Amino acid sequence: MSATAMENSENIVSVLREKLGPSVIIEDESERRFMSHDIWARGELADFVIVPNTAEQLREAVKAAHECGVALNARGGGMSYTKAFTPDRKGVGVVDTRKLDRILEINTDDMYVTVEPGCTWKKLHDVLKSKGVRTPFWGPLSGILSTIGGGVSQNNAFFGAGKYGSSGESVLALAVVLADGTLVRTGSGGVRNGKPFWRYYGPDLTGLFIGDCGAHGFKTEITLKLIPQPPHEDWASYEFETREQCAAAMAALAKENLACEIFGFDPNLTKVRMARASFLSDAKTLANVVKSQGGLLKGLREGAKIAMAGRGFMADAGYTLHFSTEGYSAAGVRDELKILKTTAEKFQGKEIENSIPKIVRANPFTPLNNMLGPQGERWAPIHGIVPMSEGPACWRELEEGFEAMRAELDAHDILTGALVTTMGTNGYLVEPVFIWPEEIFEIHEAAVEANVLAKYPRYQPNPEATAAVEKARQFVLEVFSKHGAAHFQIGRVYPYATGRDRDSWKLSTIVKAALDPDGAVNPGVLGLE
Repeated sequence: MSATAMENSENIVSVLREKLGPSVIIEDESERRFMSHDIWARGELADFVIVPNTAEQLREAVKAAHECGVALNARGGGMSYTKAFTPDRKGVGVVDTRKLDRILEINTDDMYVTVEPGCTWKKLHDVLKSKGVRTPFWGPLSGILSTIGGGVSQNNAFFGAGKYGSSGESVLALAVVLADGTLVRTGSGGVRNGKPFWRYYGPDLTGLFIGDCGAHGFKTEITLKLIPQPPHEDWASYEFETREQCAAAMAALAKENLACEIFGFDPNLTKVRMARASFLSDAKTLANVVKSQGGLLKGLREGAKIAMAGRGFMADAGYTLHFSTEGYSAAGVRDELKILKTTAEKFQGKEIENSIPKIVRANPFTPLNNMLGPQGERWAPIHGIVPMSEGPACWRELEEGFEAMRAELDAHDILTGALVTTMGTNGYLVEPVFIWPEEIFEIHEAAVEANVLAKYPRYQPNPEATAAVEKARQFVLEVFSKHGAAHFQIGRVYPYATGRDRDSWKLSTIVKAALDPDGAVNPGVLGLE
């Protein structure tokens, strides 16, 4: 770090302690280390951590950083696997937004909800459920820890995405603190005497701050649409002998626009999930299934089916697809499920027990024990979103490439698998995952349940294996680029800057320069300086 940068960091810590109080600023090295890495990699050690308790404290901190010439990165739940918030240089502070977790307004007359950025998807969903409403997109699988501010900055897939698209598509308006401390409100929230009920009033300024990886400012309020909670749901699961059948079936199912979630696993990932998943026999999980059915008899019946099926029905499964439907009448849901089943069977799908989608829906935000492999190994995904027509070919090329490098992967005990899912009728998401013996990070210690961690061996640093994973991830990126893929949580891994055409990239740099002329907000993310 240069002498000037060191002096600036010391200045801002002194200034912030005076302005906001000592409890808001953390200099403890272990806490700084925790805030400086994600699931995939460690970044440079943050100089300090700011933990604001209010939006006004956040704004004051950003103003002070601007005046002192210090860069700040915003961190939510820390679930990135792309170095999305980790400092990539010295002299950077991290803003931990997790205490900004209030639900500010639930407006069921105008059908929107406004939250602070540190509110988790689980917290919001639980509160809204008691009021009979929810957001259209309602969270990623990591929603027990993932924050809504992080999800909007990085974009998310999963619950509700089959019908409603990613998290960004449920956003109506934002309040954002810019690099100099200026507070801006987007959509109708920026109208004098207005409410944040409508996104499109003039140019879509809201979109500038969705998927920006925090490069454009610090979100202090997020307003999301509300819909009535659908009272009926149903589920189905299918097995396919070949990847080609499964891949084509998923695209066809998505284009029906009926499933709220469609997701699938290749055989490797299915085996991993079954080895790791005691959930099929877990009493609490079964109790949640029973409660989620709305009626005791139906709940007991569905719980009994799961208990009787156990895990045996997936023991030798090939490629599997799972989908759920939801709606406002039981008859409508049955009809939609029938259409989806007919579609799956056109591709030689064989119906199997629907325990997995049923359990996922009844227990949406479980502890993140799946952040590690079945024996406590490191786990890291990487993903791409391609057009529906490109999905099957993209998945095939990835699998063929892994087979071509099988000797090297096996030499380092690296297991590969794939999750596939959909985003509305347009996006085909393929997410290869890597599991390998490697030391775990502090984020794993914090997120994985202690009783689960206690069962696992601890691995020594294994840089050769991790280098092989890095090489395989680079291969994945090349395949995705060939298919014109888009990505969530772009961070410092996906080739956003190098992959865009020249004039589009120029516009991105112009926007960044207008909002953050000193490049002090998450410098380096998206390839922006």
